[in-house]
Amino acid sequence: MKRILVLGLVATLGACTWVKMDQGADQVRVAEGSDLSACENKGTVTASVRAKVGFYERNDMKVEDELETMARNSAVDAGADTIQALGDVADGEQKFGMFRCR
Repeated sequence: MKRILVLGLVATLGACTWVKMDQGADQVRVAEGSDLSACENKGTVTASVRAKVGFYERNDMKVEDELETMARNSAVDAGADTIQALGDVADGEQKFGMFRCR
């Protein structure tokens, strides 16, 4: 019984979204393959979240969404309005460029 409870708890935690979008972050555009040469570079940010909870691998899409949300939150703080992934997700971590394009 205890084992079933632990497994249920781990599965539930793995499905949770832990990262909330800050005010204004919903206005940050996510550029995919766009030419951002006309934009002002505001720096980079490396976002990281847990990719595993215990032995349970979290859903890849959920991890990617949370990393993007963290990058958008950071962009607001940096005065940027656009982010672009600079690489793939690796062990719950991803690097983003932040730009001011508008």
